[in-house]
Amino acid sequence: MFRKTYLEIDLGALKYNIGQIKEKFPDYGYYFGVVKANAYGAGIYAVNSMVEAGINYIAVSSLEEALGVREINKTVPVLVLEPICFEGLSVAAENDITVTVDSKEYFDKMLSSGIKIKFHIKVDCGMNRFGLTDKNDVEYIFKNANDNTCLEGVFTQLSSGQGARYKKQMSLFKERTSLIDLSLVKIVHIDRSLTLEQHEKIDFANGVRLGIVMYGFAKMPPELSMKRRIFNKLTGKKPPEASKLKLKNVLRFYSEVLEIKKIAPGESAGYGGMFDSKAETLIAVMPYGFADFSLIDKTQVYIGEKKRQIVVNYMDVTSAVVDSTVSIGDKVEIFGDNITPRAASRAANVNVYKLITSVTNRVPRVYVDGEKRTEIKY
Repeated sequence: MFRKTYLEIDLGALKYNIGQIKEKFPDYGYYFGVVKANAYGAGIYAVNSMVEAGINYIAVSSLEEALGVREINKTVPVLVLEPICFEGLSVAAENDITVTVDSKEYFDKMLSSGIKIKFHIKVDCGMNRFGLTDKNDVEYIFKNANDNTCLEGVFTQLSSGQGARYKKQMSLFKERTSLIDLSLVKIVHIDRSLTLEQHEKIDFANGVRLGIVMYGFAKMPPELSMKRRIFNKLTGKKPPEASKLKLKNVLRFYSEVLEIKKIAPGESAGYGGMFDSKAETLIAVMPYGFADFSLIDKTQVYIGEKKRQIVVNYMDVTSAVVDSTVSIGDKVEIFGDNITPRAASRAANVNVYKLITSVTNRVPRVYVDGEKRTEIKY
């Protein structure tokens, strides 16, 4: 690594989190590790650590992502959660990749192709994205699947895990699968990271999809729950329950101080004078920009035991106001332990999903597992 800007992934913390999840929710047979969007920015190199920790099925959003998983793990089952183009079916079959069926027409075409492949039926329960809505089509696919075109699972995506919306979704799922015997389906998976804790386990579901929760983001961390409780008490709303999971942060985004500039009063920095100096000011120039972190904004970074205000950002570099205690070569935390990903996402006015997936593939990933450090460039 020549430019000291990188995303660090703590594989020990990742494995710890998966262990915590399985300990608190032990009644599933299938724990899907969702690694779409380059594993939420963490990179698919983490897949083997997930499997080591007890993930026994991998889920992705595209065939391209599935093939990426196959490059590093030839045996773990892989499900593509979204429908793939029909031309990709033979490639999926050749690489033992399971596909999603969300229409009778696609199933018929797959059936007549003679391609030997496993598939899951997706049922739409209100997301209005992908999935079957006609119970007769669900029954037709269930009855016509065979050893060649093999039905392995049924699933849906919940938009909410509690309240009236959740009840409506579950009612729709039960109605749209009412003509088939779900007990004869090998895998039924409904819950995901942020609905897992919001209700009792669904008795007929034996699979759960774990995405962002593996990286340390639970439904409602205790510190956020307390703030929300105070707000809800004042407004008369029912307070949320804090997560039972005690998770560790997996992701830390670092850079370094590359240059320090002294700006005289009345001088400016950046295109069009992004920053106008009212007094003599020191600014640290750091080698990352919006080509590395697309959500970069004039928030804060952590340098030398303090939060520092960003004042200028470019495609390739960023500048923050510092003082004489900061030196060239000092480590910069963009988010991590001092500015947590949740805090950084709030400062950027986005959710944490957008924050962590906004670290682009120009940034190397450094995987830490005990004393071992592995750098991967995507």
